[in-house]
Amino acid sequence: MKDIIARCEAKGLRMTDQRRVVARVVGEAEDHPDVEELYARAARMDPRISLATVYRTVKLFEEAGILEKLEFGDGRARYEDAERDHHDHLIDVNSGEVIEFVDPEIEALQEKIAARLGYRLIGHRLELLGVPVKKPGTPDSP
Repeated sequence: MKDIIARCEAKGLRMTDQRRVVARVVGEAEDHPDVEELYARAARMDPRISLATVYRTVKLFEEAGILEKLEFGDGRARYEDAERDHHDHLIDVNSGEVIEFVDPEIEALQEKIAARLGYRLIGHRLELLGVPVKKPGTPDSP
């Protein structure tokens, strides 16, 4: 995966110091932060950065195909590097936790379904919504 700053420069984006901070924050994220969380992280690196600057930068990066916008049904747009390895998401609707996973059987099934319907799959996005299942023997289990 190429560095986000290098990819921005390769696309001809003018990289100000503050855009570099946002790019670094996104590149270091191991979760799926929303703009407010990106702003909080960026402000720790550069206290002069504004929320408006982070919003504009995220929008610019999204339009350039550097970031991917994710919506998990909680009313918050979240972001991740568009060039991360493919993965799917399981969202805990109680806590909002997002768990990334890859399952070869699901990948193969999606390809098979597309082929059966007369298509070649060029991409997909899978988001599973769930609630934790109580384990037997724990309080409040059925």
